[in-house]
Amino acid sequence: VQLQAYGGGLVQAGGSLRLSCAASGITSPLYHMGWFRQAPGKEREFVSTITSSPRVTHYADSVRGRFTVSRDSATNSVYLQMNSLKPEDTAVYYCAARSGRIITSMVRRAEVYDYWGQGTQVTVSS
Repeated sequence: VQLQAYGGGLVQAGGSLRLSCAASGITSPLYHMGWFRQAPGKEREFVSTITSSPRVTHYADSVRGRFTVSRDSATNSVYLQMNSLKPEDTAVYYCAARSGRIITSMVRRAEVYDYWGQGTQVTVSS
């Protein structure tokens, strides 16, 4: 399975960006898909995930109400609509996916995801 993320860029604070991630080479359904991010000098952190069916979403407290995750099962894609961006949102954003189901308490842990995209840079200027 390969994940290809794109859509990052430079935006002013208060602006919006939409990240996309498409999966290919799938051999089994990707039940969990989502996004993590890593800022310079910091560890990779959870941003948001979504399950395939039913559509259950999870968000980090720092992005809840500003970011919206969605997915398209027909194209095996996951999206992240980011509004009201802040300078502290600056990071490399990675899409992640996993085939097997995991319990809710585990979805925020990077180590449970089997597949990762290459990352796309998001820079928010003040």
